[in-house]
Amino acid sequence: MTATTTAPAAPAGSATLTPLEKIEGALDASVLPTPRPQPEAAPARARDAEGEGVAAQPRPAHQARVSFVGAGPGDPDLLTVRGAAALAEADVLVLDEALTERFRPLARTDVHLIELGLPNAEGIPVVPGHSSCPELVLRAMADAVAAGRHVVRLLDGDPGLFSSLEAEAAVCAKSEVPFEVVPGLARATSVPMFAGIPLSRGSIGDVRLLSAPHPLAGENFTAWSDWHRQLGEAGAGASTLVLQGVGDRIEEVAAELLAAGRPGTTPVAVTVDGSLTSQRTVTGTLDRITAALKAERVSGVGPNTVVVVGAVVEQRAELSWYESKPLFGWRVLVPRTKEQAGALSDQLRRYGAVPTEVPTISVEPPRTPQQMERAVKGLVTGRYEWVAFTSANAVKAVREKFEDYGLDARAFAGIKVAAVGEQTSMALKAFGVVPDLVPAGEQSAAGLLAEFPAFDPAFDPIERVFLPRADIATETLSAGLVELGWEVDDVTAYRTVRAAPPAESIREAIKGGGFDAVLFTSSSTVRNLVGIAGKPHAATVITCIGPATAATAKEHGLRVDVLAPTPSAAALAEALAEFGSARRAAQIAAGDPVTRPSERTRARRRRA
Repeated sequence: MTATTTAPAAPAGSATLTPLEKIEGALDASVLPTPRPQPEAAPARARDAEGEGVAAQPRPAHQARVSFVGAGPGDPDLLTVRGAAALAEADVLVLDEALTERFRPLARTDVHLIELGLPNAEGIPVVPGHSSCPELVLRAMADAVAAGRHVVRLLDGDPGLFSSLEAEAAVCAKSEVPFEVVPGLARATSVPMFAGIPLSRGSIGDVRLLSAPHPLAGENFTAWSDWHRQLGEAGAGASTLVLQGVGDRIEEVAAELLAAGRPGTTPVAVTVDGSLTSQRTVTGTLDRITAALKAERVSGVGPNTVVVVGAVVEQRAELSWYESKPLFGWRVLVPRTKEQAGALSDQLRRYGAVPTEVPTISVEPPRTPQQMERAVKGLVTGRYEWVAFTSANAVKAVREKFEDYGLDARAFAGIKVAAVGEQTSMALKAFGVVPDLVPAGEQSAAGLLAEFPAFDPAFDPIERVFLPRADIATETLSAGLVELGWEVDDVTAYRTVRAAPPAESIREAIKGGGFDAVLFTSSSTVRNLVGIAGKPHAATVITCIGPATAATAKEHGLRVDVLAPTPSAAALAEALAEFGSARRAAQIAAGDPVTRPSERTRARRRRA
């Protein structure tokens, strides 16, 4: 076992007590010890006139500014490094309402948020992305900078293209408010690439970008006159066209281009939700694109939809890379908390899926803490030769107990550590402990027993193993260790109770076929998910981490479609991706449209 950590500071008021003395005092009192004092909280943030939080301490004058930051086409991962840094340090964040859900998590929890898209003080709707900030918001931005704050104004795409940057920056310049511009990926050029459509062939090309006035943004007659003139000029030429802001007026725009002279056979691509996992691209010809959209039942066509007109669209057949990912658009249920599912959900996103985490168990402390306190004392006093962890929750329980007593990973010095499963190993390493034994084969109690050494008094000075586990754990591992000659302290480190049912919309999606797949990582996740939310729909792809989990799924009447070749979360996600890829290839080979499992369910409902 390797332990790496730094020594923690001694808690206030306990300098005369060693960790061992604190544990013994807790055991004598048969109560939990008083936790170490937490660090003093950061100063409360001041409140402005509307009651919103504002940074308590002003920044140096050279740091107080407005940063106009390009958000890119939609996916927060496409934010530039400089843009992400500005967002992370912002005191005030001004953004369109449509961007809040995706980009708010990248800012500080105490950032002062101003959303556009809701009615302003006069009750007039502010149209996101198409009109500059109302005067009241611009004044608030200037006041914040004067007070020493850093204001980030997040703009869709690239601020220098089809945005309100010019008007808003002009107000800053006139008011002598310092500002900077952080460019982003332009929607007009990046979304076609996500659709597999390079806008030029090699270094030669003729591309024209046009953005339509928004009907609610208050543009005057001149703006509309210029738009129709530009469409006429574009229709008469042969340039590749990229259109934004067209929304649901695609039929009208196509008619104008045809009337101006563009051939009806000109290829057209319409992409909605560009760069997101809900992206969808429909192709057709200029005279039939409206019919193609209706046939594909495309929803979500709006101001951010990007339309490409020209021969370059033909390259999509060969270069489509994003929407052809193995699980693209699949809605996958992960029966874990967001914290537990982090790496698994990230892997699913890389395959194009949209993971939804639903916790099926809640972890609580044991009803009586004395067993754990004695075990921790045993670790300090050299009672154990081995500690065997079978779950990340067990690692968390021991780590929290260590922290209560001012201990750290150095308490494991001289003790061998075993771990079952990838997540358990990762939790140990995050604690500063590198496990000595992880099964090479099956990640289970049986897999660990197959590789665990038998007790040998000639080599093992201590014959005892500490086994921190859940209250519902089976006796397989404990009994197996006893058979190998070890004495085992089988300690309840935590209790698992069934989690509260998820939201009604999630329950309906589970039972009604709204999810394309569900990943089961243990038998308990099968039992608990069925218990709190109901049995997944027959069309849902059932994926299990191992034979035991698959057997439990079958006991609950579920058809198991995918079984991970090795019992790890990474192998589980990869197995589902391979299933999705094979399914897609079969649909293409048969000449069928590529659909998701959940779309079969909706199709049956329409026929009914």
